[in-house]
Amino acid sequence: MTIRLKPELESLIQRDVERGPYQSADEFVERAVTMLHEQKEWLAENRTEIAAQIEHGFAQAERGELVDGDEAFQRLRERHQGRRKQG
Repeated sequence: MTIRLKPELESLIQRDVERGPYQSADEFVERAVTMLHEQKEWLAENRTEIAAQIEHGFAQAERGELVDGDEAFQRLRERHQGRRKQG
């Protein structure tokens, strides 16, 4: 299979190959396609839950139950740190 990329994308891939863990552009593209596929599968499998969470958040916003932006980022940081400790 031959794939033609825009020069900008070729440049991005080459930079990542030069500084990253990838041995070649082929390896980089393989990993990128795999990650995209996994993301699409996860979104498809969790579509109902994601929609429910969005609806819940929208309802909270309509009721005025909003969180300050700084507080929201702090919560995300704490959640991220908790996941890192588990993994």
